[in-house]
Amino acid sequence: MPAPGTPLEHLGFLTIGTFDPADPRGGHEATLRMVELGERLGLDSAWLRHRHLQYGISSPVAVLAALTQRTSRIALGTAVTPLAWENPLRLAEDLATVDVLSGGRLHPGVSVGPPMHWDDVKGALYPDTADAEDFTHTRVERLLRFVAGEPAATFSGREGVVEEWSDRVQPHSPGLRGRMWYGGGSTRSAQWAGRAGTNLLTSSVVRAEDDRTDFAAIQAGQIRAYRAAGGTGRVSQGLVVIPTDGATPAQRERYAAYVAARTPRTGSPQGPARLLFAADLLGTSEQITEALYAHEGFREVSEVVFALPFSFAEADYEQILTDVATRLGPLLGWSPAA
Repeated sequence: MPAPGTPLEHLGFLTIGTFDPADPRGGHEATLRMVELGERLGLDSAWLRHRHLQYGISSPVAVLAALTQRTSRIALGTAVTPLAWENPLRLAEDLATVDVLSGGRLHPGVSVGPPMHWDDVKGALYPDTADAEDFTHTRVERLLRFVAGEPAATFSGREGVVEEWSDRVQPHSPGLRGRMWYGGGSTRSAQWAGRAGTNLLTSSVVRAEDDRTDFAAIQAGQIRAYRAAGGTGRVSQGLVVIPTDGATPAQRERYAAYVAARTPRTGSPQGPARLLFAADLLGTSEQITEALYAHEGFREVSEVVFALPFSFAEADYEQILTDVATRLGPLLGWSPAA
């Protein structure tokens, strides 16, 4: 997206699918309706984020399986699945199954690193192997091999009267490997994704690896590092974007309070990991368009997955998605899918 006039090719959205613990079905159904709305609006993709041991979707793959039966066109993704919680072989089976059910619409995004609050959860997650678990890129490489159809066992063939065994993950979905994404927020992870031949997901969080605090410049540099390392796949940017064109006065007031509460963390790196958060983009579609074209990271991509804010009401999400599809997207040169 080097300059205004270059059309945005793909436009999607991301949600964590929050729910009331007293009524978890209601929240999950609201997420299903949201993705159905996204498809009707012509958006290209819908992505779910993992929220383990929180009041958000803990099993996006299961929810995406349901969505394969309630949508027919929109791409379905995870952004991202933290592989520290997963067995790569079992996850490969789940991903291939959902991809087959979707007709080849699945876009799995993954990441590595120890689980959040590792010391609190390791006894439940890996009671016998916590100290031996490998949370490096090796875990992704295993998943990619299984998804690609490389051997997962040393035996195949008939056993007994009717049982047939395969030495690779079944079902096998041939196109899935090319739709694997890696969620990177550092130069090293972007370079790894480039060498590994995955697509690259960037988000509203990057690692400040030096004295710089310009989020857009850091993100742009990481995208360039991905390409310099041999990355030829798709690159998607994900910022929190809140258009207010169709919002009521009450909604605008709540949105402004939400952004104001989150803005202080955007000024400097946060915590030992020196995480730098992007500012939320709030305003009319014209104002957001101007901010995006001025954003160095945005100028490096041709597709985006705008993240929906946390803890908003279903009506708020309907308004935001409608404005994104009918006002903001067209200003960025994007056209809805038929």
